[in-house]
Amino acid sequence: MSGLPILSLLTFLPLVGALFIFSIRGDNETVALNARSVALWTTGINFFLSLYIWFNFDPSTADFQFVEKVEWMPVLGLQYHMGIDGISMLFVLLTTLLSPICILASWEAIQTRVKEYMISFLILETLMVGMFCALDLMVFYIYFEGVLIPMFLIIGIWGGPRRVYAAFKLFLYTLLGSVLMLLAMFAMYVDAGTTDIVQLMNHNFPAELQTWLFLAFFASFAVKVPMWPVHTWLPDAHVEAPTAGSVILAGVLLKFGGYGFLRFSLPMFPLATVDFTPMVYTLSIIAVVYTSFVALVQEDMKKLIAYSSVAHMGFVTIGAFTLTIQGVEGAIYVMLSHGIVSAALFLIVGVVYDRIHSRDIEVYGGLVHRMPGYALTFMFFMLASVGLPGTGGFIGEFLVLLGAFQVNAWVCALAALGVILGAAYMLYLYRRIIFGELTKDVLKKIADMSPREWAVFAPLIILTLWMGIYPLPFLDIMHVSVENLLQQVQTAQAAAANVTLAGR
Repeated sequence: MSGLPILSLLTFLPLVGALFIFSIRGDNETVALNARSVALWTTGINFFLSLYIWFNFDPSTADFQFVEKVEWMPVLGLQYHMGIDGISMLFVLLTTLLSPICILASWEAIQTRVKEYMISFLILETLMVGMFCALDLMVFYIYFEGVLIPMFLIIGIWGGPRRVYAAFKLFLYTLLGSVLMLLAMFAMYVDAGTTDIVQLMNHNFPAELQTWLFLAFFASFAVKVPMWPVHTWLPDAHVEAPTAGSVILAGVLLKFGGYGFLRFSLPMFPLATVDFTPMVYTLSIIAVVYTSFVALVQEDMKKLIAYSSVAHMGFVTIGAFTLTIQGVEGAIYVMLSHGIVSAALFLIVGVVYDRIHSRDIEVYGGLVHRMPGYALTFMFFMLASVGLPGTGGFIGEFLVLLGAFQVNAWVCALAALGVILGAAYMLYLYRRIIFGELTKDVLKKIADMSPREWAVFAPLIILTLWMGIYPLPFLDIMHVSVENLLQQVQTAQAAAANVTLAGR
């Protein structure tokens, strides 16, 4: 397979599956079954294809691998340029893992317009994988913004009662920031004469231009993370989205912002990064502490988990802007762990929602008496969410706190407060739903998890334990790329310092 454009194959295989589903004909029941089957097989094959890429990935180099480059618009200097390094490799794996899990989780939950739903999810996977592999600004932007379309449809058509409001809010928030980023891309093209991301990472933008470019990209990535105070679209989107929509939103789409900071802001605008680091720390600490308190008072399970995502992503931005090996690697690790654990928590909510059709915490109580398997699974991911040692969450948060302590002890201390608050709201949620007497009639005949639901959770449980007990394979993949990233930042800062000294 060495001669194949394997990243393009990985990117566009789901699109081929979507076209195949589009051509399916027959009665509604047959079409629905075939659409589900094709989507599951397509996403499953894509996951194994990403594993092949992982097994053949060389972690000893920071260079981009499996590179594909084809002239696209020579007049403008645009190229179809794809490649992955140790950072993007992990996010590609996360995307291809969660995609078949989402299809399997939707098997019974989605009963209307199943064909269109599966097409939307496959198109979404193509855009997500393409975004992490893109090495040209315009190609990146097309994938980055294109994700909004299928996500808008998934929430707006198959969501809850306020689905249209939530879908438009998501669209408008993210579009506003992305328009500013597009203007910044034009400025980068004018200054550097190229849209090639690899060349731009080695281009020295003027210090004043870096400031404006950083702010424009920050406007887009901060919404995607999301950072406080532009996080308000997230709880509405999660509450109204179908279960699989929430899974992919929390598991992958929230990582676009953190990935953007690592791919663009840090290496391309290193001087502005240093100038704006205190602002990022401030907003991140507010996100960690404030949204944790907000989560404590929620009565909707999905909304509580949504606010917890904002708090966890605050750790990501803190770690990324410490500009230390431990902090940046911790930020990536938190994103990966959060992608798995938050996805599992939304699936946990989906299990009982499919049975009772309610997300209100007060509706439940005493589920351990009827659903011991569910209670055990919920407990595992609840403890992983609060960073219990032996789970992936602990490794990531520990590295972030270690990196933050090297830079600013106060930032470390306030971030650690978020860990305590996280334990408070997750344990409070678990106690109210699982423990107590089983008094409500609607719960007395509720069934425990089915074999299909166990199949959904099994890989997430295994991966969470693997990341917590033996993190070396994941850290090894990213280490050289992170070192190279930080070296670029330090070199640019040293060059700027020398120019300043020479001017004096």
